[in-house]
Amino acid sequence: MREIQIDLIQPGRQQPRTTFNQAKLEELAQSIRTTGIIQPLLVRPSGGLFELVAGERRWRAAQLAGLARIPAIVRDIPDDNLLELALIENIQREELNPVEEANAYKRLIESLGLTQDEVARRVGRDRTFITNYLRVLKLPTDIQNLLEHDKLTFGHARALLSVPDPITQRRLAQKIVKQNWSVRETERRVRNLSRETERRPGKRSTEHADPNVRAAEVKLRRALSTQVRIVQGKRSIPGRVEIEFYDLADLDRIFNLIVRDAAQLAHLAAQS
Repeated sequence: MREIQIDLIQPGRQQPRTTFNQAKLEELAQSIRTTGIIQPLLVRPSGGLFELVAGERRWRAAQLAGLARIPAIVRDIPDDNLLELALIENIQREELNPVEEANAYKRLIESLGLTQDEVARRVGRDRTFITNYLRVLKLPTDIQNLLEHDKLTFGHARALLSVPDPITQRRLAQKIVKQNWSVRETERRVRNLSRETERRPGKRSTEHADPNVRAAEVKLRRALSTQVRIVQGKRSIPGRVEIEFYDLADLDRIFNLIVRDAAQLAHLAAQS
């Protein structure tokens, strides 16, 4: 281990962590001012400078603390081992959010040609654990953003992944944040939603529906941000439009959207 001038250290190219909470950095900086850096960084030589392999959060906090030099372990590390070492260090310190961790596993698979089993062995995890984290990347981008900013946990994400459509996933994610649902509460709500869907009458496949009806369904879902089903009538049986709402507040939101648009249409008709 040696003391290295802090401005000679540059961020790692394979750093799996992409977001840093400023408030937590300030807290760590204050701790460093008081007790110093307990665990040194891991760096490798890079053209007269040093590239960070592990410890970017400590490095950033040390800069905030005003340190001129910082303890570090210097090792010659080949490119193939760089991401793996950075990932393992961050996992052991629990410094990655679920999206960062999932992307890191994905990069190990794609960059090194590893299977999920091989990734699991290298990072000391179960293969099922790796599979579940990779599924996080299937969630809509806005939900991934909530995970990156600590608004949702991996437990919340796992519950949302059992919801089949992104519109309902987004709606539930907003409820989790606004109403501060726990993971257990989220799982309960998702189970209830699943049971309600299974009991709903008139359930049918849209594979053979009129393409105009399918297009209308899609447009209504996007406009109302909820599930909409159009059931075509048969002979003397009229068709119907089913609009799903989650609670009274959601019903009020949808009602206002429909009434507002209807008022706009009536206004336009009166002008024509």
